[in-house]
Amino acid sequence: MSPSPAEQSGMLVLHLGREELVIRKRYETLSILNDILIGLWFIIGSFLFFSEATSYAATWLFVIGSVEMLIRPLIRFARHVHLRRFHPGDSEAIAANDY
Repeated sequence: MSPSPAEQSGMLVLHLGREELVIRKRYETLSILNDILIGLWFIIGSFLFFSEATSYAATWLFVIGSVEMLIRPLIRFARHVHLRRFHPGDSEAIAANDY
């Protein structure tokens, strides 16, 4: 069985009933979702610091946000390794669009 056009182009297609969720540029999408989560953790944590009763939870949200800040360069690293493995001649040109 040959790969589908979506598999050949690197797209991820999820079937949800009669609908399809198509994710292109998986590493860029993962990086964007990670950035959104970082922002949410820090915003929620900031509001929780307004009350002494919720400062413990706020501290944990700041720790989670900090860990996710470390995840972003790991996503970028995985993207570079992945591109070099499958596109050895094009890796430098594609890497210029770093996320």
